[in-house]
Amino acid sequence: MPEKPQLPPQIYSVVPAILPPDQLFGPLFHDVQMQPVFDDSITFADCYPRRAPEEILSRYEIEKHQSEFRLTDFVHTYFHLPKNIETGHVSDQSLPTAVHLNRIWPIFKRQSEPSCSMLPVPKPYIVPGGRFRGLYYWDSYFTMLGLRVSGENELIRDMVDNFAHLIDAYGHIPNANRSYYLSRSQPPFFARMVRLLADIDGADVLVRYLPHMQKEYNYWMDGYFRLSDHEAAFRRVVLLPDGSVLNRYWDDLAAPRPESYREDVELAHEAAPYGISPSALYRHIRAACESGWDFSCRWFGDSQRLATIHTTDIIPVDLNALMYDLELTLSDAYRQSSFQEPAEHYKQKAATRRQAIMTYLWDEQRQFFVDYNIVLHKPTPVWSLAAMFPLYVGLATDEQAASVHAHIEKSFLKEGGVVSAVEESGQQWDAPNGWAPLQWITHQGLLAFGFTQTADELKKRWLALNDKVFRDTGKMMEKYNVIDTSLTAGGGEYPNQDGFGWTNGVYLALQANKRPD
Repeated sequence: MPEKPQLPPQIYSVVPAILPPDQLFGPLFHDVQMQPVFDDSITFADCYPRRAPEEILSRYEIEKHQSEFRLTDFVHTYFHLPKNIETGHVSDQSLPTAVHLNRIWPIFKRQSEPSCSMLPVPKPYIVPGGRFRGLYYWDSYFTMLGLRVSGENELIRDMVDNFAHLIDAYGHIPNANRSYYLSRSQPPFFARMVRLLADIDGADVLVRYLPHMQKEYNYWMDGYFRLSDHEAAFRRVVLLPDGSVLNRYWDDLAAPRPESYREDVELAHEAAPYGISPSALYRHIRAACESGWDFSCRWFGDSQRLATIHTTDIIPVDLNALMYDLELTLSDAYRQSSFQEPAEHYKQKAATRRQAIMTYLWDEQRQFFVDYNIVLHKPTPVWSLAAMFPLYVGLATDEQAASVHAHIEKSFLKEGGVVSAVEESGQQWDAPNGWAPLQWITHQGLLAFGFTQTADELKKRWLALNDKVFRDTGKMMEKYNVIDTSLTAGGGEYPNQDGFGWTNGVYLALQANKRPD
């Protein structure tokens, strides 16, 4: 066994901190990431300090000038590295996929562990898979769909409680329970989680989590009251020319992401020729991460160049459909409660948002729901499955749904399921990739408007592809190449992960043929 590092006497008290590691360790963090000491930037972001951060940083400022100093040695002396999670599990590829999935939930079950960056939650949860240790926001909703099929209702309750805890502690649900995710959230699926649990435990669940849904709504709508012609956008809200207010993705920090630090710094150099400052680039990158679609040409000026990303200039159709759904859920929850007066208020807010979506996010010429560029004052050119969210939440008209369905059949439905966006940009959320959550959104949206045959065909193709890859590899993938189904999966920002929570959940939910949720 390696010899345990010998540390000098401790001179600082250890005080818990929720600052992200790049702020805690400043120049040390920058130097470790830029050398780089680790192949993956997230490794150092998840390291656990053996001593108080201020002591480590002070020692670094002194020791780095010594001739024998080695940064790698310093890191190993003063930090615990995150351990690889070894489950010892070997898949039985002869099993039906659903049988395999029902057996492996315990492998992905975690509790928050001591870490410099981990935000503790009180109860167990399911991680996405592979490289991840934390509780991720929108992933978890689709995982819960499968947990429901498996009868893991207690784990669903635990996860909803964990998200409620995060809302109480931080005012919103972070991207995941890490300090370096505190400045952003993810697509607001908490209301859907509450509805799912209400289907299991009864309508009182809506009232129990009403304060948390209200807090989340307030987070997304923060600053709407200050919008004017002089300040038409603030954080996640945007004032449009007709007085409507819609939402965008945002991040409060204009700095490299700690978990992808070196990559962001390098990308900032690439963005300079396009007139994008480093701080603007960092915020656009972070906002795209809040969207969950990291990355897609939905957010780019030039569909082939990540360096042209401008996420905060875009009003996304999927986000606003989810906000419409949250407003209706708040209305229902207040109606169930002893404080019923706000119910009509939120019902009216949903109606107002629906009208704004019809005005700005429905492209009459293309007969498709699209994102809207607030700088150019026109729809974006990208065709993506974000268009299915208005069908999913039931705000589309029958005529709009029919047009969207026609485009799905013609341009999106491929051999292995539906492709996330029709353009091939080299990004993981675009062609040729298909992702489990978007298969579910599309399937449920089609069913909701009576397009049963297409929904059934999508389900058949997706499940067949999942089955094939499982038989070949013993794994469920994070994403799949739905155009060339001879391949295991598509490329992306990081290597394919084993698991995979939301893939498992959607597979089980589709196979169980659940009604529109």
